[in-house]
Amino acid sequence: MKERVGLFGGTFDPVHCGHIRAAGEVLGRFSLDKVLFIPSFIPPHKERGGIAPACDRLRMVELACRAEPRFAASSIEVDAGEKSYSIITLEKVKRIYPGAWIFFVLGVDAFLEIETWRAHERVLEECLFIVMTRPGYRLEQADRVRGGSRGEKVHHVSESEKIGEDLFGARRIFFLPILALDISSTEVRNRIGRGETIKGLVPEAVGDYIRSHHLYRGT
Repeated sequence: MKERVGLFGGTFDPVHCGHIRAAGEVLGRFSLDKVLFIPSFIPPHKERGGIAPACDRLRMVELACRAEPRFAASSIEVDAGEKSYSIITLEKVKRIYPGAWIFFVLGVDAFLEIETWRAHERVLEECLFIVMTRPGYRLEQADRVRGGSRGEKVHHVSESEKIGEDLFGARRIFFLPILALDISSTEVRNRIGRGETIKGLVPEAVGDYIRSHHLYRGT
């Protein structure tokens, strides 16, 4: 049976319990063998407004991934040291996992912007998408970007349904309702800036790292 690998990208500034919870649901519902958390690279001269350096964001993701042996931090975009595009990341991952089913895992808010991605049609054709619920957004909002024949390739995942490989050839986009935690990285940073606790919002090891490295002070 082909390996199933999920790609979960983002700034992860910082990674929080909402990210971990969402990835865990996807892992179980799609029987993934691995979920790669891929922090994006942000050039040092563009780090502003409290954005943590790429090395720190990657390290926090590494710590958060200890929660599940099938989670792994990927430095693909950080190591590139330049603006990363999904199509480039996808090509690199497919070389590492030849023959695997590759899934882009993202929230509906990010999927709404997919037509702004470089070579987005190629990305849609070369991998599968798992589009998740996000607080403040409805999965139905994604209908407007389905377009033409793409609508026939969409599968709305029902409650408690586990997705089998038989669907992967006929469907390319899976709309997955999850019990999303109403947590955002912005909220975490703001709470730190105000001197408030972030206990329960980020994994304990991530909280310890933020405190020991004095991140997000003054935001």
